[in-house]
Order: sequence, then structure tokens, then C-alpha cells
Amino acid sequence: MWFKNLALYRFTEPFTLAADQLEEKLNDKRFRPCASHDEFSLGWTSPAGNMTEQLVHASNSFIMLCLKKEEKVIPAGVINEMLQDKISEKEQQEARKLSKKERSTLKDELIFELLPRAFSFSKKTYAYIDPKGGWVIVDAASAKKAEDLLSHLRKSIGSLPVVPANVIDKPAIIMTQWLVDNNSVPKDLLIEDECELRSTEDESSIIRCKRHNLGLPEITNHLDNGKQVIKLAVNWTDRMSFIIDENLSVKRLKFLDLIQDQVSDTEADDEIAQFDVDFSIMSLELANFLPRLLEIFGGENKV
Repeated sequence: MWFKNLALYRFTEPFTLAADQLEEKLNDKRFRPCASHDEFSLGWTSPAGNMTEQLVHASNSFIMLCLKKEEKVIPAGVINEMLQDKISEKEQQEARKLSKKERSTLKDELIFELLPRAFSFSKKTYAYIDPKGGWVIVDAASAKKAEDLLSHLRKSIGSLPVVPANVIDKPAIIMTQWLVDNNSVPKDLLIEDECELRSTEDESSIIRCKRHNLGLPEITNHLDNGKQVIKLAVNWTDRMSFIIDENLSVKRLKFLDLIQDQVSDTEADDEIAQFDVDFSIMSLELANFLPRLLEIFGGENKV
């Protein structure tokens, strides 16, 4: 399971649960499918899928887990059409207009009636814990999705003292400087062909560049006119490529040939062994990269 996004959180206190202890605590909130009248169901499932029922997968002291959410889907158009029919019918029967509260009650009753027949879909959110490095890494493109997983983990184990990773230098300022002065780019980073610029005076003024030479004068002109880099595509030592944003989130992460060759050279006897190989290589690679990421932006701000 290769992560495509990295939402970065730091422990403010050591994480002391062993993998088997965490497994026991998560088991109380194991995922169960929606009952007939449930709008959604949320719980832990095996990060290795159907290969095992274990809720945690541990390798080299790293611990992966997976949160599954199932939701019922009732199209808004269906609800609105059926609701209008019910409202019209009741108003004709009682020869009066229904109040806002009565309409709301009818809508709730209608949804409750439709839920057993509703389609459902599920989504999984993966994360792993690095107790030694002091990290929780969530594969989530949005802060809300990451926080949902952390909130459920907190409820499951009783306490989760983590905060978003914070650095001393603002990423937007540092990334802007990289495009202004190519010599300021760290030697282990290569600027690629995509960025997003935003005005410091008007946050709605945004320029998006994709498959574009970021060294051209037109980019420099935008920067000279007060825009800052809030997203930037970079390559780290030909091992990973990704988008880094102003909040230190990593998106569209790709592990490049140097890493994939390492995977190919490692023998695995079955699917679960291959899953373990992938997770081991990914987590060890990120354990090397994340301290460097903090260093690039001035080091960690622990205040």
C-alpha cells in the first residue's frame, strides 16, 4: 500500500502502545456494515485487505492501520421530488400550509424510510505510526479526512497527543525564493514543471501552472508583482516526486524507479509478504525523508 498523500502529525508525547496492544484497543471499534437505518458506519479494518483480519500491520516498529467508512447514498433530487409530493398531499388533506418545522420533520421521516433501500459506498483512509520518529502519517489529501481518522483513533485508544507538523520558515516564502533564485534550491531537490501562485493581497487571485517551465520570465513577473508559491512540484534525489504546499502537506506522491527497483529486487512468497515488503520500504524511505523535509524549511518549530 503506497501512500499518495502525506498529512504530517507529530507526537507531543511518546507513543508507547505495542502493536498487539493497539490491535486489542482497535478491535472494540472494528468496522461493521451499515444496519438498515444507519446513514453511515465507521470503524477499523485490516490495512492488508482480505489477506488477514488483523487491524494493525507492524514492520520494523512502524504500525499501519486503516479506517473504513460506509455511507448510504440517497440522491438529493429523489428526496426533493418525493418530499414535495408528501408536502402537497398533506397540505391538501389539512387545507393549510405546513410550517418549516413540519416540512423538516417530513424530510427526516422520508430519509428514514428510504435508508434501507439506499445504495452504499465505502472509502478507506490509511495511516501509519512511527513511534521512534514521533510521527503519525495519514494518506489524506484534505485536513478534514486526516482529522477524522485521528479523531476516531483518539476515541479508540483514549488519548492521542499529536499536532500538525510545524516548521520555523514558512513554506510559501521559501518556495517563492526558490523560483526567484535557482541557486537557493537545496541540492537534493529538483524543481519540476508545476506550481500554484497566490496574491498576498487578494487570496482569490490564483495562477496555476502545469507542464510549464517555471524559470520563464512570466513566472518571475508574477512573483515580482506580489504573488507567492503555495504549491510546488519537486523531485527529491530521484527517489520521490510530489507536490508540497504551504501547509507542509505532501500530495500526489510518487515513489520513483530507484525505490521501485528496490521492491522488485526483494523476494516475496505471497501477497501478504509483498504487502509487508512494500510497507517496509515505503516507511523506511519516509523515515529518511521527513527529517530532511523539516530541515529544508528551517527545522521543526516546537513552540
